[in-house]
Amino acid sequence: MTAPRTGFALLDEVLATPGAVLAYAHRGGAYHPEIEGLENTLAAFAHAVSLGYDYLETDVHVTADGVLLAFHDAVLDRVTDARGAIGDLTYAEVRRALVGGREQVPTLASLLEAFPRARFNIDLKSDGAVDALAAFVAEHDAHDRVLVGSFSQRRTDRFRSLTGGRVPTAATPAEILAFRLLPSGRLADLVTRRRVGALQVPHRRGRWLVTSPGLVRRAHAAGKHVHVWTIDDPEEMTVLLDRGVDGLMTDRTDLLKEVLARRGQWRGPWREPA
Repeated sequence: MTAPRTGFALLDEVLATPGAVLAYAHRGGAYHPEIEGLENTLAAFAHAVSLGYDYLETDVHVTADGVLLAFHDAVLDRVTDARGAIGDLTYAEVRRALVGGREQVPTLASLLEAFPRARFNIDLKSDGAVDALAAFVAEHDAHDRVLVGSFSQRRTDRFRSLTGGRVPTAATPAEILAFRLLPSGRLADLVTRRRVGALQVPHRRGRWLVTSPGLVRRAHAAGKHVHVWTIDDPEEMTVLLDRGVDGLMTDRTDLLKEVLARRGQWRGPWREPA
């Protein structure tokens, strides 16, 4: 099954390898045994790239002095040796925090510079990051290197407005419901004002099957990708791939790569970490 043509270069790159899907290293592959505890660090992303991943998933917050950081939580407490809310700290203060006791919290700029061939799926984690990310994308001419999403409709709408539709964005929860419940993908596309580049969804939400065969069909009929997060079980990966999804996000970059290679759906070269 071939992914639909979306009109966005970042997504349509997959069409260069018929039958392939986009494999996303979620937070760099947060639960790969070799880098567990180092999520969203340069070390984690370098490990994913060494495996052949060129689509990397991360999150952004902004410091009190306006620096965009690749970091999931609003506070440093869970994964670093420091404490405090990122939005209340300067970049100089955050730099002293170490993830897993050894890695600094990276700036978004450092990631784009370190991995010039990579594309980034970015989750807007705070209101303050919206304007900062839009300005960053313009400054770095990164419109074709990022796909941006958020659970917040307000953040997503603001980012879309600031970037003029040049950057692909993921559907918000309300927009996902339109594609899940309306009778056709084209109607859902009209209802969502043709602003969605991809539906990024869980496989299930409780007992409710989100990534149904019907959702995939409706999304494809409207020229939208379907990406599923965060899938770490090979059997579940296989079920979703058989259903025709266009991308999978995983914390187990080793397992997803093995599944895709076995099925002939791995886009990149087979490389092991150095």
